[in-house]
Amino acid sequence: MDDVRRVNPYLSGNYAPVEDELDAACVVSGEMPKDLAGALYRNGPNPQFVPRGEYHWFGGDGMIHGFFVDGGQVRYRNRFVRTPKWKREHAADRALFGTFGNPATTDPSVIGEDSGVANTNIVWHADRLMALEEAHMPTELDPVSLETRGYAERYRGKVTAHPKIDPETGEMVWFAYSAGPQAFFSNTVSYGVTNAAGEVTRRDDFEAPYCSMVHDFLVTRGHALFPILPLTGSLERAMRGAPPFAWEPEKGAFVGVMAREASVETLRWFEVEPNYVFHPMNAWEEGTKIFADVMEYPRAPLFPLADGTRLPNASATLTRWTFDLAGDSNVVKREALDDMLGEFPRFDERRAGLPYRHGWFAANSGRDGDLKFDAIAHFDTRTGKRTQYLLPDGDATGEPVFVPRSADAPEGDGWVLAVIWRGVEDASDLVVFDAADIAAGPIATARAPRRVPFGFHGNWRSA
Repeated sequence: MDDVRRVNPYLSGNYAPVEDELDAACVVSGEMPKDLAGALYRNGPNPQFVPRGEYHWFGGDGMIHGFFVDGGQVRYRNRFVRTPKWKREHAADRALFGTFGNPATTDPSVIGEDSGVANTNIVWHADRLMALEEAHMPTELDPVSLETRGYAERYRGKVTAHPKIDPETGEMVWFAYSAGPQAFFSNTVSYGVTNAAGEVTRRDDFEAPYCSMVHDFLVTRGHALFPILPLTGSLERAMRGAPPFAWEPEKGAFVGVMAREASVETLRWFEVEPNYVFHPMNAWEEGTKIFADVMEYPRAPLFPLADGTRLPNASATLTRWTFDLAGDSNVVKREALDDMLGEFPRFDERRAGLPYRHGWFAANSGRDGDLKFDAIAHFDTRTGKRTQYLLPDGDATGEPVFVPRSADAPEGDGWVLAVIWRGVEDASDLVVFDAADIAAGPIATARAPRRVPFGFHGNWRSA
């Protein structure tokens, strides 16, 4: 891949893919908490072969990196997610599909075939481990071997990468965009529910104002919120070689709000100033108001305008959106919570959809430029105070994941785990922090047996 890596930053440095699959012990330093037992799974793009056409970071084959923690020791295992696309290309010994399945850069022999990559998130629900991405059904995996078991057909179609698990009911609430019979770049959105036993109990479709890349959504105890923000998808653009996804703020920005048990026909559309959000922190209700804390960008990063014009990088900050369900206005109120640049916001998932106090995110101190996460931050929503731990120069962190000390521990009592790339050594560590004192630095580190490329999301499965 050397020639491609020289021209595409997302195929070089710590974005560069790794080619083999390992099973090995990690070298632990510091004191790994003895009562921290389970597995941290991390998903991310890792193209199996030199990509066809212009490669986008979001389009690589999924690879799962598992850190299995027990008795103060850590073992590492990584595996490709063996999707139909991965199998087809593996047999051909070369790339066949364009990024996002773009027909303009896909080999004619596989036009119309499944191009799923299962590369974005990995969740544990109803005793099933599932790798998720934007445009296909969840892919089930063995939680120990990471062997691919295949699509979860019960979902009857695509499910996006960010479902929400209700801590009170055990339900998994989810959605999909570009859904329906004309799924490719359609404006159809699905809303679905899987009960605590893993049975899909609902899947309904509705029409959004336009086709948007709806990467994530918001769920409270009683409502679901669907942000339709102007990172638009267009098949016509893709077929003429223009960007399949592009920033078009002139289309406006909307958030659909509906009661979780109501019909999709009851959606109420609120308007918000054009912006982009990949990830919210959490959302909750107080009386007739809904509050949502999100990482808000002034415009979508990593994507051009519709005519292909490249934009300077944009960065996100923690922002609160307020929806007044009893008010006459359909305008979302926006309020800045913090000015530190960041992404990958996480919190104590036992407070999902409920009022919460503690959140953590990968932060950018500004020391090394845009989109470089060189710190981990904690934000206290009660006091408005932010603290952070600045990594050594040259290092970069992935998403911080909170793990409670026990099932009934108070909110925020536990650890934060993150995979950190050590830039000088070109190596990767699993790092453990006391969640209540991020600024004090790591309490334990497990050196992975190999570099772990930058990826997207991970989650913890308790033993």
